[in-house]
Amino acid sequence: MFAPEPHARIKALAASPIRRLSDHGLARGGVLPFWFGESDLPTADFIRDVAAAALKDGQTFYAPNMGIPPLRAAIAEYVRDLHGVDVGPERIAVTNSGVTGVMLAMQATVDPGDKIVIVTPSWPNLFEIPRILSGNVGYFPLEVEDGAWKLDEDKLIATLTPDVRLLLINSPSNPTGWQITPQQQRRLMEHCRKHGIWILADEVYERLTFDLSVRAAPSFLQAADPEDRLIVINSFSKPWSMTGWRLGWLVLPRALAAHMPKLIEYNFSSSPQFTQAAGIAALERGEEVVAAARARLIANRDVMREGLGRIDSIEATTPSGGMYVFFRVHGETDSLALAMRLVDEVGLGLAPGIAFSPAGEGWLRWCIAAEPAKLADGLDRLRRFTRAGNARP
Repeated sequence: MFAPEPHARIKALAASPIRRLSDHGLARGGVLPFWFGESDLPTADFIRDVAAAALKDGQTFYAPNMGIPPLRAAIAEYVRDLHGVDVGPERIAVTNSGVTGVMLAMQATVDPGDKIVIVTPSWPNLFEIPRILSGNVGYFPLEVEDGAWKLDEDKLIATLTPDVRLLLINSPSNPTGWQITPQQQRRLMEHCRKHGIWILADEVYERLTFDLSVRAAPSFLQAADPEDRLIVINSFSKPWSMTGWRLGWLVLPRALAAHMPKLIEYNFSSSPQFTQAAGIAALERGEEVVAAARARLIANRDVMREGLGRIDSIEATTPSGGMYVFFRVHGETDSLALAMRLVDEVGLGLAPGIAFSPAGEGWLRWCIAAEPAKLADGLDRLRRFTRAGNARP
């Protein structure tokens, strides 16, 4: 009799260290959690009201694979208004969350054994999903310079040889807050176009840039031609505080968009109509929500920078966008063990850097999309931990 074991590649997947830590902390109780990447504020009333009205109206049936036409049109108009790029509704695919968009994009472009280069530290789903598809994942690490994470695009371009199938970049970055420049986007787009390399751009945090001179972080769409090998992933989760709604979208080249309904059909068929109605409300009426979230994050970043700067054993980098501060404690090299000790000793829940690739080892991620009083409490707990000698010498 054969054992009911999963495929070897599934057994080889790394379980999320963040989930391992949160499960440990929730079982313990009394922990101040900053481990997940979400705001502590609920979705705005007007967005919830639209979804509730759609449910009451009976919008509970299957929707078109690519999304309801009004939402696809709203997304296309949003992209045009935000980035000055006319993508057209025909290039938009609505997805059940940003992470589902990642899976669809990978299924559409990656064969077993294909080489994939991912700029890290990065959200773990981005490098574990291609492993489900038997992709050959390689890391390209950012470097810390003058208190900020930096990309050496010359080294990255040298890594992007013609045998690479796909380059994956998340900017603004989870967890580092690093943000790519338009010049870097253009150079990478030109190089990848020349060698036929796909670019998968995770731009979920684009509205949460800390540069107030712009409405959004630079998008690869601004550096690309319509039929370039570029897929852009986005989501309603972060800017509109809609993590639990599981609603996102892809911007695709037309040739790929023509085949995407098949992949969506065989993955999840369609996103619920009532959540899509909420998405339209967020896009058309949610600019004040985005502005408030952005202002809150900038204020919290400054509070955290000052608070962490007062702890002698801490080295923190300055994020350019996103929802996090990324820092390390001098002498600590095992981030998961450190995060576990913080939970056990002072009830502080932070994400271990090893979750974000080997380049993140030794670091901790703190989600700062929280009330200032919670952040102050967390800083006090961290200060007590370091003063009590719990940190390694």
